[in-house]
Amino acid sequence: MARQPTKGRGARSNASGRYEATQTQEFDDGWTVDDAPIASLRTSLTPERARTIIARNDSPDVGFDRSINPYKGCEHGCIYCYARPSHAWMGLSPGLDFESRLFFKPEAARLLEQELCRPRYRCRRIHIGGNTDPYQPVERTLKSTRSVLEVMQRFNHPFSIITKSVLIARDADILGAMGREGLCSAFVSITTLDRKLARDMEPRASTPAKRLEAISRLAEAGCPVGVGFAPVIPGLNDHELEAVLEAAAKAGATSAMYVTLRLPLEIKDLFREWLADARPDRAARVMSLIRQTRGGRDYDPDWSQRMRGTGPVAELIATRFKAAVKRFGLDGPRPLLDESRFRIPDDARTQRDLFDRDHRPAA
Repeated sequence: MARQPTKGRGARSNASGRYEATQTQEFDDGWTVDDAPIASLRTSLTPERARTIIARNDSPDVGFDRSINPYKGCEHGCIYCYARPSHAWMGLSPGLDFESRLFFKPEAARLLEQELCRPRYRCRRIHIGGNTDPYQPVERTLKSTRSVLEVMQRFNHPFSIITKSVLIARDADILGAMGREGLCSAFVSITTLDRKLARDMEPRASTPAKRLEAISRLAEAGCPVGVGFAPVIPGLNDHELEAVLEAAAKAGATSAMYVTLRLPLEIKDLFREWLADARPDRAARVMSLIRQTRGGRDYDPDWSQRMRGTGPVAELIATRFKAAVKRFGLDGPRPLLDESRFRIPDDARTQRDLFDRDHRPAA
């Protein structure tokens, strides 16, 4: 059985990842009266000695082919997070391990500069935060994301970035300057305006009000900023679609996007577990509506529709979204980022020259 909710955490359990030879799972043995209280779950940070920093993908429905994720795992603890299954690759649980056992790249800036200096590198927009949030709480002290942005600015490299944290406003100096030059854009994800639902569903992310503040501060700084109503969870937060978009538009957002809840791999069990505990009165209805957007299943991985779903429920969400973005002025063209201004700064050319020399064919 699932453990009692851990304060400040989203997942209710910590079952082994799918690649492990043995599976472990907690259960209730009935002796809860005499059991010692469960110790608080502390976040651990482990440096990752990565060889590269830019990840590439060929998914036709993602919208970018390269990204940077300064962190693995995410302390925000969003129960619906599609990145949770990636922790299984490291022999860890997509449950509580994902939000408490984090990995960071201490040499992120150096690795990025090294890759941008390669002779064969061709500039295209890089998306920051395509997997886990680049502004989760540990970024406040580690500043890995900040170091990446500083390199982007030095090289005039275009990028987009997404977060659900007000901490992004700390870097408004870079985002604003580059945004005004057509070199960056940002998205802030707002799933609900209900503070209690947000705390239950996204326990360590910024409050909805703070995310609206982030939109305002980025817009004032000159960075084009949009709002992501993602994920849309039928029966849980879908009724807030118009309210979220209206609030974001008033805060300064100029574009919007949405994604219907996805429940691949371990996420479906983690979400069901959370739903039964956090919202037992509507758990059955929410799961029924989710299946109605996925052809009767918890999830359909078909790339042609996995972001939006199919069927009458999904079609209604799409219709409402289209009408709302038009009503609130969020349907304008998204800014095209300028890829022509990329340059290797003089203080980095030495590194490129050394790279060329080391890889020059022998005479």
